[in-house]
Amino acid sequence: MTGGGAGAEARTDGGDAVIEAFAAAGADYVFSSPGSEWAPVWESIARRHRDGLPCPSYLDLTHETVAVGMATGYGLVTRRGQGVLLHAGPGLLQGSVAIHGALLAGVPMVVASSESTTYGDGPGPDPGGQWYRNLSVVGGPHTMAAPFTKWATQAGSVHTLPTMVTRALELASRAPAGPVYLNIPLEVLLEPWDSSTTVKPVVAKGTTVSSPSDISAVLDLIREAANPVIVTETAGREEDGMAALVAFAEAFRIPVVEPNSAVCANFPRDHELHAGGDLEPWVDAADLIILVNCRAPFYPPSRRPARARIVVVDDVPQRPHTVYQVLRADAYLEGGVAATLRELAAQAGPAPTRPGVADHHAIETAAVRAAEEKAAELDPVQVVAALRGLADDAIYVDETITHSRLVQRHLQLTRPDSYFYVQGGLGQGLAVALGVKLAVADRPVVLTIGDGAFLYNPVIPSLQAAKDNNLPLLIVVFNNHEYRSMKMNHLRFYPRGAAVETGEFLGNDLSTQPPLSAFAEPFGMHGETVTQASELAPALDRALKSVRNGTTAIVDVHVSR
Repeated sequence: MTGGGAGAEARTDGGDAVIEAFAAAGADYVFSSPGSEWAPVWESIARRHRDGLPCPSYLDLTHETVAVGMATGYGLVTRRGQGVLLHAGPGLLQGSVAIHGALLAGVPMVVASSESTTYGDGPGPDPGGQWYRNLSVVGGPHTMAAPFTKWATQAGSVHTLPTMVTRALELASRAPAGPVYLNIPLEVLLEPWDSSTTVKPVVAKGTTVSSPSDISAVLDLIREAANPVIVTETAGREEDGMAALVAFAEAFRIPVVEPNSAVCANFPRDHELHAGGDLEPWVDAADLIILVNCRAPFYPPSRRPARARIVVVDDVPQRPHTVYQVLRADAYLEGGVAATLRELAAQAGPAPTRPGVADHHAIETAAVRAAEEKAAELDPVQVVAALRGLADDAIYVDETITHSRLVQRHLQLTRPDSYFYVQGGLGQGLAVALGVKLAVADRPVVLTIGDGAFLYNPVIPSLQAAKDNNLPLLIVVFNNHEYRSMKMNHLRFYPRGAAVETGEFLGNDLSTQPPLSAFAEPFGMHGETVTQASELAPALDRALKSVRNGTTAIVDVHVSR
């Protein structure tokens, strides 16, 4: 690892240990919103590039949310953990919203930032006065990261650093997958490291299935049920999850509901067993509810099914990062979700006859069609229907709020990994969409986003990342010039309050925003504003052509509600 020309520095240090561990773990990328502590990592990467040695690709990004969000989007598609390097405690805090989003989304990654442990009073290179004056955190930044990561700790020595990175990546990928945090002090990064040390590669996690007796007991419940239903929020997040769920549902002829809490494409919307997104009618009518990857199916949590037995299929049904969770389970199958569903399907025998089971899908299909037929000019439903016919191969990332159920319902998606809802706090959508695009360069990625959410995003750093890394997006803004969800909640709590009487609604007015499509201009991107229904289809068509030609497009649609 020490080659190079005359006078080249041969020393290897903690920066090499970090990169060696990421490379051994199979990380494709290191996403970084850089800070001065990462010079040892940069030197290692430069040395590897010079000497032709393997190395993850490094992306310099100008905002912490962009770095973490891109790792999230990439991980949603590839299901592999990547590295994320932030700057000190402040950089960690700046990226914390996106890290929390990755936790909710179940995306593995290792997030690292740094501190100083000597503040210039120890041996070795001077870390710089900024750590002493401005950047130190009492207890260390890992104490700040603990509430919004799976695991957070400090690497205390270069001798344990590569194994700590390996352990972090393994922890991140195990169920429930999510981000872990490693505080790597600058002194550890600068500490000499023996580059002949072997760093063991990270192997794929094993597959588990519940015991035969547990499987048999659940099979008995399914066979005895007259009116069962499957409910899923995130089965499609699992590798092979959608196909396995289809096989299971077909084997027992059980309808599938994707409730309001669903955050990805789980079951083909055109399948006769897809029963729409409303769980409420089933809560009292079903005699068996099978929860497949459902962290919070009932709301309020006290809503109790009238007579249904409840089976939970989930590798980690009790989410450790969820403060309050009520599943009301009568039986658990806690193996790998896809493997468990396929095992159940394999033991199904002849499919039972369930008269009327396809009626639920017919009712849902008719309701979707009726909503589109009666949609007013530039109603959000009309916009989603136009997007649905735009590109068969598109992947949708959604950061709308009041329109999110409309987007999911009317896109009518049928393929796995074709829809992802951005979880956690607003302001991550652009970055997550960029990460998805990085993983699937050959397919168009469409970001559907409200104007309020768009304004929360680090727009300039995100568009710069899109341009610098050749990651064109089609960004469609559902612009109603307000934080509509704020007003809706105000009305819910105070339906006859002073705001209704006077018209003074606070916290929701976005009428003074600039033209959002104008953000495209400084980056040489395509931008259009749509104010009439007749403009919608041509504008989307021009925008898609721009994206397919390699240029990001922003279409700012002034929706009617």
